[in-house]
Formats: sequence, C-alpha cells, structure tokens
Amino acid sequence: MNDSKKLWLSIVEESKPEPLTIGRLAAHSIITDPMRFSFVTARYKFCARMLSGMKTVLEVGCGDGFGSIIVADQVDRLICTDINEDMLKEAQEQLSFVKNITFKYHDFRKKPYEKIVDAIYLIDTIEHIYPEEEDIFMSNLCKSLSKFGVCIIGTPNKIAEKYSSEGSKKGHVNLMNFEELKIFADKYFCNAFHFGMNDEIVHTGFPDMTHYRWALCTTPRVSV
Repeated sequence: MNDSKKLWLSIVEESKPEPLTIGRLAAHSIITDPMRFSFVTARYKFCARMLSGMKTVLEVGCGDGFGSIIVADQVDRLICTDINEDMLKEAQEQLSFVKNITFKYHDFRKKPYEKIVDAIYLIDTIEHIYPEEEDIFMSNLCKSLSKFGVCIIGTPNKIAEKYSSEGSKKGHVNLMNFEELKIFADKYFCNAFHFGMNDEIVHTGFPDMTHYRWALCTTPRVSV
C-alpha cells in the first residue's frame, strides 16, 4: 500500500542544505513587514526575467544582496555594487555559495564602473539620489554600459508617497511620477519602455494608480 507520509519524508530527507544567514535588510523586512518582503522579491524577479541570458550584469545599490541571487540565477555574471562597505562584506560572506556574484564598492556619483557591462539595473535606488547629484550619477552609469546596453530603473511612484512609512519618506529625496520618470529616462537613453507595478503585478495600466514604476531603457546616450 502506498504511504504519502513516507514519500514526503523521504523527499525532505534528500534536501539538506546548509543553514543560511540572511542580510540585515532582508531580516528587518521579514520581521516588520513580511508582505512587503514578498513584493520586493517580485521586483528582482522582474529584472531577472528581463535580463535572462545576459553575460555581464551590474546592480547599483544591492544592499545586503538578498534579492540579487534571483537575478544571478538568470545571468552569466552579476556584479553587485553599493556604497555601504560593511554591508557588502556581510553579503560576500553570507552569499558565498553563489559563485557568479561579485560584491564591489562603487560610487557612481564619482566615476563610471571600471569595466563595460551589458546591463545595469537599479531597484529602489534612484529615489535616494539627490536631484543635484543625478546627472553625474546617470552619466557615469551610462558610460559603464555597452553601446546597446540595457538599463532597468525601478522606483516608487511619487503619487503613492502618502501611503509610505515615515522611514521610507525620510530616505526618498528624489521621487518621480510617470511623466517625470519618462522625461528622466529619455534624457539618458534612446529608448525607454514604461511599466507599472502593484505588489507583485507588473502591468501597463493607468500610471496614477500604480505604486511602483519601471523604466526599461536601451542604448545609452552617453557611452564609450
């Protein structure tokens, strides 16, 4: 006679990964707002699908890298950059099992990345860059991309700011709505395709009713 319990326990027995320590940002999100954790992860899934199969991809503002492993699973090589050196060291240790990720300190306000990459993505980063810094930031980013490179920019919709927590509002110094993001993307790229996102759902619906905005850009106007 078949025994479903015995079957399931045997399957579990075959799966014995080493314990995983997650980063401080991911841990904070799971503890304080687990639902938010789910849709932030979905943002990384969107980038992973869009960039699937690419050779060298760079993330700007990787934080503790918890979402980066989703993208790394779909590309040949992922370079994760941030301006928090302590968090980069932690991520390197915690995610050492991911062999195609490199964690590096880099400040795009200062200079382009040292090598040209095929694609760059920013999830919840551009809204933390002061408007007076954004031009040099984006110019250096574009100079780091190949001639027909891809850049994905994800950022909260300014219209939805009234629903944000006080902690989010404190760090969001450069929020944009759909029209502003469109002008921004067109300034630095020859082509930009815009999507909205509500929780895990990506769509092309009415921009003012989206919590999150995506600009999928190609062909930087400033490149080597």
